[in-house]
Amino acid sequence: MPRYDIADISLSAPGRRRIDWAWDEMPVLRRLYAQFDRDKPLRDVRISGCLHITTETANLARVLQAGGAEVVLCASNPLSTQDDVAAALVRHFGIPVFARHGEDTETYYRHIQAALDHRPQITLDDGADLVSEMHKTRPELLEGVLGGTEETTTGVIRLRAMAADGALHYPIVAVNDAYTKHLFDNRYGTGQSALDGVIRATNILLAGRTFTVVGYGWCGRGLALRAKGHGAHVVVTEVDPVRALEAAMDGYRVMPLKEAAAISDFIVTVTGDKHVVDRVHFDVMKDGCVLANAGHFNVEINIPALHAMSVETARPRPSVEEYRLEDGRRIRLLAEGRLVNLAAAEGHPAAVMDMSFSNQALSVVHIRRDGKRMAPAVHPVPTGIDHRVAALKLSALGMAIDSLTPEQERYLHSWQEGT
Repeated sequence: MPRYDIADISLSAPGRRRIDWAWDEMPVLRRLYAQFDRDKPLRDVRISGCLHITTETANLARVLQAGGAEVVLCASNPLSTQDDVAAALVRHFGIPVFARHGEDTETYYRHIQAALDHRPQITLDDGADLVSEMHKTRPELLEGVLGGTEETTTGVIRLRAMAADGALHYPIVAVNDAYTKHLFDNRYGTGQSALDGVIRATNILLAGRTFTVVGYGWCGRGLALRAKGHGAHVVVTEVDPVRALEAAMDGYRVMPLKEAAAISDFIVTVTGDKHVVDRVHFDVMKDGCVLANAGHFNVEINIPALHAMSVETARPRPSVEEYRLEDGRRIRLLAEGRLVNLAAAEGHPAAVMDMSFSNQALSVVHIRRDGKRMAPAVHPVPTGIDHRVAALKLSALGMAIDSLTPEQERYLHSWQEGT
């Protein structure tokens, strides 16, 4: 077996069973597996991935491996690692994994360094920690990198900032921005899995409660839709007037977060920004308000300020930390402020990750082929890849669509014909 650092190799059997369960829900990735296994488009390419170590990620890794790649994985979040999956990847697939559920910050970054020791030619990131660490601590590796992919909104924001500063030294394909990623993974995946995490952590009925969604991007849209479906009274807070207007026309109440904090039973952040829930909001929150974060990093809620304001903490449930303030009010933080859908539940359903990881796999092949000709910037997923993933998903669902006639094609490319 390869060098690795995981919690318990004896967990590999149940991990393999869960990986195969997810595999059944990923028909597009299965079709790509057959093609990759036949054509070996990634033969001898070294790939390091800083990703959530889940059943779905395991199936992406097995496709890349089938394509001939040498894959090494580390965790992109200390609480998202599924230890049985990590064990199965090592024992059953021979893929080195450096990840332990609940690992401390020092171990987290040591594992990133272990993934960089692989001297990757292509990087895969969820949050851009692998890319940023390579640039900051291992610049000697940059020359050998063809490119990388990034699958989160937060990571794309960070990488665009790096590019704007002239600090990014190799091309990144923004898988997050593919239509078949953000329209489905962000909306339906986050919508279902984040709510799943909130419900598993608390077992509190949502119907009739006030549920505030902080941020109305694609993830926020999905979360609001699912909360509404559970019978919650949904409030949306925003800083973008267009998104706020959209939320209002979608039927939600829109107000500043300070007003929402005073009436909310649940507040969930999905912004990708820092301290969007802060001391000013803690000051007015209802007793028993549940706080959770569905954005990538645990900075969206100002946890240090909440600690400083509290006189006592308790853990009434495994994923719940209850802060008691001086006036007796209790504020309940889920999953240490980390991604609630992965830290308190199992993450996105495999059926939606099927499209996201198919984009990943095809984007990796694109980088292998064209990376040397791409500028060190953040690039979109090629439209052809997006359309191919959508077509494969439709086919897997047993659905067909129409096509344009030659006459219609000519009309769409002409200007002479009018009223």
